[in-house]
Parts: sequence; C-alpha cells; structure tokens
Amino acid sequence: MHTIKIVTDSTTDLPKELLEQFRIEVIPLQVDIDGESYLDNVTISPLSFIDRMREAKELPKTSQPAVGVFLEAYNRLGADGDLILSVHMSSGMSGTYQAACMAAEMTTSHVQVVDSQMISQALGFQVIEAARMADEGLAVSSIVDRLKHVLERTTLFVVVDTLEYLVKGGRIGKATGWIGTLLNIKPISRLQNGVVTPVARVRSFSHVVKTLMDHFEEDTKGKVIRGIGISHADNMSIAEKLRQKIELITSVPVRICPATPVITAHTGPGAIGFMYYAE
Repeated sequence: MHTIKIVTDSTTDLPKELLEQFRIEVIPLQVDIDGESYLDNVTISPLSFIDRMREAKELPKTSQPAVGVFLEAYNRLGADGDLILSVHMSSGMSGTYQAACMAAEMTTSHVQVVDSQMISQALGFQVIEAARMADEGLAVSSIVDRLKHVLERTTLFVVVDTLEYLVKGGRIGKATGWIGTLLNIKPISRLQNGVVTPVARVRSFSHVVKTLMDHFEEDTKGKVIRGIGISHADNMSIAEKLRQKIELITSVPVRICPATPVITAHTGPGAIGFMYYAE
C-alpha cells in the first residue's frame, strides 16, 4: 500500500522539530535583500533577516520557488509510487501554488496540490492535519475535504507597525484606503479569501491585544479550539502578552514562533500574526 507524502512551503512558520516529526517536505521561497539572495528560513534566520532589513537601502523582494524545485521534490518523493499532497500558501499572495501546479502536471508522480488560502501557522493548521490523517492511512480525497473544513474554521489576524511593506509588496487589498491616515495607528487586518482586508485601527499595542482578544472570545464561544498560533517579527513582548491573556480563558497550548523572513519582508518588523482554528 502506497503512503501519502506531505509537501508544503517555508511560510508555514512551524518549528523544525514538528515538521520533522511528521516527515513534512518543505520547499523554501526566496528573499532578496540589497542584492543578496537567501532561501527562506534556510540560509537566513528570521531575526538575522530583520537585522538586515532594518539596515537595507531598499525594501526586500521575495519570489516563489522555481517550478524545477517542486519537480525534483515530486519526482523524488513519488519514485516508489507514493502519493503526494502538496499544501501551500494562499495563491492570492504568491505564485507558489501556481508553480506547484505546473510541476504537478510535469511529473510522473501522483500529486495533488491544495491552495490553503492561508499563510503562516494558519497554513500550518492544514499541513499538520494533512500529515496526521496521512499517518492514519486515510485517502487523499478525505484529507482534502478535511482541509476545506479546517480553512472554513480558521481565523488569521495581522497587525503591523506600518502599512508601507504591505502596500509596496502588493499584498494590501482593500486596506489601501488607510494610507495617509495612519499616524500613530496600529492597523489590524484579517486574511480572507487570500487577501488582506482591514478590521480595525487602534492607537497602541495594548489596544491591539484587547481587540484581538475580543474577536477570539467571540469567535470561539461554545466551540472546541483546535489550534492557536502567534507569529511575530521581533515582537516577542506583545506575543507573550497575548498568550497570557489567552491562557486565562483556555488551556489549549499557544504556539509562538518567529515569522519567516518571506512573511516579514511584506509585513515589516514588529508585526504580529494571530491565528486560531475552532469548530
């Protein structure tokens, strides 16, 4: 009986030990800064990237993996006839999903590619769910149906110090109207249908924590919380404050991880990603 191999990309923000535990293949994106290229979270760490970013002359640029990188992975992982489920960051934010689809059409391996419509640990919720189900011997079709269920019950908020990086990176969606009105404002956005859209504007990170907690309590009321994640771009103090508030109302573990360089390139230093999955 053939097994199912899980592939994802480097924007999951999941810790290395968890990825290794579930034998998940990670395809890294690329980030370029001041003429130098790095493999996301492979040849440069999150905090090292932020240091470089703060000193950079220009905004960093990111790019999806080459089709050939996916093709090599698919050929290798499917050489013995194993099936491959490739789950990736939102197609509305990157060409990664499209590159994976192109490679899936070229390989002789059996590959199904899924657009998670999420990023960071919200993508990770789907990836880990897929890996667990694959270990249980469930069919690819059952896993894909389950991932849609997870997506529909996942919420992802993004808080940035400035919209500069999201705007120039083309990831801002409807929040463009906020430009010019953000002096001393902390914008809170939500990832919906693969696009960042505005939710609220507050004047301090203490108000950020309160606003996020209000949404969290309302969204999870009467539900079973399956996962909670916080990713940060060198803003551990706020991540910890948010975790402390969460721990007052639930015993579900809160995973805090540094945001991968590719994500930070678009959000800027100081950003916070808050995501949860409840049903």
